[in-house]
Amino acid sequence: MIKRFTRTIAICALLSIGIYAAICIAHIIDFPSEIRLTENTQHQLTFQAPLRATIASDTVDVLMVNHAPVEEGITVSLQNPVWIEASSSGTATMQLSAFGFPVREVTLDILPGLEVIPCGITVGVRINTNGVMVLGTGTVIDTDGQYHNPSGGKLRAGDLILNANGKDLTSKEDLMTAIAESGDTLLLQIMRDNETIETTITPVQSEKGNMIGSWVRDSTQGIGTITYFNPTTGNFGALGHGIMDVDTKKLMSVKSGRITAARITNVKKGARGTPGELVGEIQVGNVLGQIKTNSPFGIYGVMSQPLPSNIPLEPVRVAKQDQIEEGPAIIRTNVADSEVRDFAINVESVNRFSTDETKGMVIRITDPELLAITGGIVQGMSGSPILQNGKIIGAVTHVFVQDPTKGYGIFIENMIRHEQENWSTEADVASIGKQEL
Repeated sequence: MIKRFTRTIAICALLSIGIYAAICIAHIIDFPSEIRLTENTQHQLTFQAPLRATIASDTVDVLMVNHAPVEEGITVSLQNPVWIEASSSGTATMQLSAFGFPVREVTLDILPGLEVIPCGITVGVRINTNGVMVLGTGTVIDTDGQYHNPSGGKLRAGDLILNANGKDLTSKEDLMTAIAESGDTLLLQIMRDNETIETTITPVQSEKGNMIGSWVRDSTQGIGTITYFNPTTGNFGALGHGIMDVDTKKLMSVKSGRITAARITNVKKGARGTPGELVGEIQVGNVLGQIKTNSPFGIYGVMSQPLPSNIPLEPVRVAKQDQIEEGPAIIRTNVADSEVRDFAINVESVNRFSTDETKGMVIRITDPELLAITGGIVQGMSGSPILQNGKIIGAVTHVFVQDPTKGYGIFIENMIRHEQENWSTEADVASIGKQEL
């Protein structure tokens, strides 16, 4: 009896240790490798993790942890909130440990305070692709009535055709000319999954002339919302998500692009199961800025005109993720003519460890006037800045199709970080210029 009792106790103890270890491992895997903070700001970091952390300053002059100065290092439990404040920009390290053993090192980046101007301005958005994008392939009927698939197995949806028979392509018209003049052989240089490859296609002589059986596009346009303007650099960020091709569902590579003035002429109200839409008139001749980058987290570029006077032009501080609270906030957006206004919303939840950075928080529209106009979040509002406690905290990115009063938002910190990191790399927008070749 005693042996059986002892064995049961041992098994329970082992199970408890195993469960605790599994919980620790899960937290270690999910823990970020880098945390960004702002100088001269108190940050409350809440992890609720069964881990301990030793925090030490690398290049920060004065580092405070839980309101106490850090000299050689301080160890804290991550099951409780941790308060961190630094007097200057620089770096610090957070060494995580479990069962008394070091398991992971996290970098604390202390950044200078940044201020931007929240915009909420609706604009026309047009980008021209870097090359000609393939949307799909199909059959071609030759002059004898025979069916051919000349591009089958050679071109894929999402390919970017950069060069045809030695000539760089700037538009789909360039490709059409190359096909017409190609004779029996068309040598194409294409970009596929960030790799440049070559393929040879034999055009088919049809009643329309030479054809290769492919649908292509070289541009897209629509309307979206500018999130912020950085008065120090002259740069803007917009949309909060990338411009995806509607056919291939792939991020469009930008050769050139521009934002232009626009005004809202109508609103298609959203309803459960049916997303709404802002309908606008794009003033193609009134160019406001140049688009330089299309990333998964927004489009970025340089303003070429001053901001309009119908928005507050006072810069506001950029909030870090730990400064965002569940509760009341506002969005700044344009849903009628060219009028930009602030509307009440509620931040329902904040997910600092979301694997999709465009869905860092869930918001709900609570303003009765905005609900009466749009029914909630509609297409075209992506990029509308979200403000809370006098700071810009993020931008609207997606709507819940089954509940248009709710949607997702991206943290403004992530938008700005990706602008800075991806400036030199490669909206709610509708596609144009689809062409069969």
